[in-house]
Amino acid sequence: MGVLPAAPLARQRVGEALDRAQDALVAALAATSMLSVFAAQVCLGLAVLVWIPRLLMRRARLRRMSLDGPILAFIVWTLLSASFSPDPGESFRTGGKKLLLFAVAFVALDSLRRERERERVLDGLTLGAIVLGVGSITQYYFLGYDTLNHRPVSFLGHWMTASGLLMGALILCTARLTFRRQPLPRPAREDLIRVGALAAALAGFVALQQLDAFAIEAERLIVAGVAVAAMSMVLSRGTWPGPATSSTLTLMAIPITAWALVVEQTRSAWLGALVGLALVAVARAPRLLWVLAGLVALLLVARPAPVMKRLTVSDASSVDRYYMWQAGIDMIRDKPVFGQGPGMIPLAYERFRWPEATDRALSHLHNNALQFAAERGLPCAVIWLWWIALPLGRAYREWRLGAWDARSVSVGALGFLVAILVAGMFEFNFGDSEVLYVILLMCVVPFALTPPEAATRT
Repeated sequence: MGVLPAAPLARQRVGEALDRAQDALVAALAATSMLSVFAAQVCLGLAVLVWIPRLLMRRARLRRMSLDGPILAFIVWTLLSASFSPDPGESFRTGGKKLLLFAVAFVALDSLRRERERERVLDGLTLGAIVLGVGSITQYYFLGYDTLNHRPVSFLGHWMTASGLLMGALILCTARLTFRRQPLPRPAREDLIRVGALAAALAGFVALQQLDAFAIEAERLIVAGVAVAAMSMVLSRGTWPGPATSSTLTLMAIPITAWALVVEQTRSAWLGALVGLALVAVARAPRLLWVLAGLVALLLVARPAPVMKRLTVSDASSVDRYYMWQAGIDMIRDKPVFGQGPGMIPLAYERFRWPEATDRALSHLHNNALQFAAERGLPCAVIWLWWIALPLGRAYREWRLGAWDARSVSVGALGFLVAILVAGMFEFNFGDSEVLYVILLMCVVPFALTPPEAATRT
């Protein structure tokens, strides 16, 4: 067997290093999307910078997906809508910035198609969800984030964003656990050591928040630590992560994200979580619906304050949603083709607000379909439905026809996307960059489970 010449050998080693770097950055992106939009943007930017030379070296291929069509159409229509906006400059700035996030779909597809790397990316996301959930719980019980107008935000900017991510993580982790065939292994010593270090770091972070000392610096260190941990899970070739790492993280994440979701007091996320978990139960074994029903009944019997005070539809925020949706319908009638323009809903609301509405200003219409139709026109809303329908159909097919070992991923993606749509009936969750990162990852997962659909693009 011949030995490669020095130059090709060096090229191969560089290529392998770039391969591992991209996979590590995608895992860090999944983890940090739970905690910091800035950190996730940095990870995405670095991943793209690694992906481009891999394309040039032919170590990566730009694979075709049926998802390419609606993504391209959504981008084009958004740019057209911005062109017809009353303030094109602001619309291009607002709408165009979010379009850059679609790079996630193409970079992640290349990493998620390999089982080991796909599991590590999901482990990174689970790790980020644990930290997010602990942050919400500690804020609620120790830092005074316990009223409706001052709910836990954890490491993020708004409780709605935190709720959406906790909802999605809970569904994904439940799918990973329920579709596991082998008995759960005991946590390894390395896992316990790292869990202890994480607990100590979070305890120190909470203490600094209570003392109001170096809280921002501590938060940045936590986020950076999570990113490094996610990357190390991909890059490590040692004894950690081991066979028990994924199950240990998943078992930790489920109760933490579930209780954090309760104290977030976000009803749309509760509804989305129930529907997503019910779908996972039906996909695994319909009798598990009784378990879910029992857990809900137990929660109602316990009557926790965060739940009981939110079981109403006559509060001011619920009533106000009705009137803002009416204003959204009026906006669509006013400009049905290209809409009011990306980023223009707050300005347009001054003209279309109904007198009965209590909020005189808003940032969005608290409904995905209505927001896209009012902001970018009815054609864009149809394109958005096309975009989300394709991964839903593909995830369903992978669940029914795919290999058993991949069903936890396909069912998790299916449950997550359905939950996002259900919660999105009352919230514009596609407008949160952190949530959109995870949505795009979950949209790509079903396409990464099988060989590419067509030849390589050039």
